[in-house]
Amino acid sequence: MIGRRLALGLGLALLAGCAKQAPSRVDPAAHDAFFVWAGVKPGPALDRARTIYLLDGEVRHDRPGVLVPLRPQAPRLRRADVWLTVRAERLDWGEGVYRRLLADAARWEANGNRLVGVQVDFDAATRGLGRYAEFLADLRRRLPAKYRLSVTGLMDWSANGDPAQFARLKGVVDEVVVQTYQGRRTIPGYAGYMRRLMRLPIPYRIALVEGGEWRAPAGLEQDPEFRGYVVFLLPA
Repeated sequence: MIGRRLALGLGLALLAGCAKQAPSRVDPAAHDAFFVWAGVKPGPALDRARTIYLLDGEVRHDRPGVLVPLRPQAPRLRRADVWLTVRAERLDWGEGVYRRLLADAARWEANGNRLVGVQVDFDAATRGLGRYAEFLADLRRRLPAKYRLSVTGLMDWSANGDPAQFARLKGVVDEVVVQTYQGRRTIPGYAGYMRRLMRLPIPYRIALVEGGEWRAPAGLEQDPEFRGYVVFLLPA
């Protein structure tokens, strides 16, 4: 009987340990930084947000000279730091894109927003980081010095990226927001990529999708370059 009780106790202890290690679901209520794309309505999460990445427009494959607007008017978000985000499908931007980008930034500030910078959301392939760094350096030169520059990044960057290419990004971008999801789901196997994330010599945040799976890797909170999380809010 004692042996059975001991075995049962060990089994329960193992199950409890597994439960503690099980991934949790991303709850916006536990965070204060968010991606807000077109179609997402303001909710309780945004009422207490400290940082908001707000999609302004897109540079599309078939229209490299135009920043296609996705927001009919300038936002009014006075209690949070705001990043103006441009989603890009290509990097050979025409001059019209830059003019519209700077005009939108000025309009957002004039509307009372605390605009801290511009973010580029572009899925740069790991092998293409050199070309991306050249594009970003040119964009940095065009932006007023008061604006910071942020980019989204793929998890593969930290796993297979060339340290020399990372060095080219350092000093040009102020942060990388590493995406752990695709669409509405967390990318399977993210834990393996996260273990190598400390290779990034640049301040970074980790982007999580609302309701997605997440378990923080050991040592993440102690990484001096880690700046916290950003939650991608889903349309209702």
